[in-house]
Amino acid sequence: QVQLVESGGGPVQPGGSLRLSCAASGIIFSAYDMGWYRQAPGKQRELVASITSRGGTKYADFVKGRFTISRDNPTNMVSLRMNGLKAEDTAVYYCHVERVGVGVEYWGQGTQVTVSS
Repeated sequence: QVQLVESGGGPVQPGGSLRLSCAASGIIFSAYDMGWYRQAPGKQRELVASITSRGGTKYADFVKGRFTISRDNPTNMVSLRMNGLKAEDTAVYYCHVERVGVGVEYWGQGTQVTVSS
């Protein structure tokens, strides 16, 4: 059974930092591309950052220079370091894993990030 468990969300003031983590089980972690998506109220889910099985990264323009995605294959963890948080970063953040070319993907349950003074 595949499980993705996110942690690290919560309230933070503008300009602050958070680190989201996603622990994966039930998959061959190193074979999957990983990503973080977010969904704000009334908006579509959007890609925040992704990292391939080989470590290549991609970021949405709105987080470039502020967020950093990383993965640790031995511990089956993917993390998202978020600095310089803005009110518009408020959303539910979801961990996503995908076996590219096979058509297999899984989603975590989401973790709420609220940026407010």
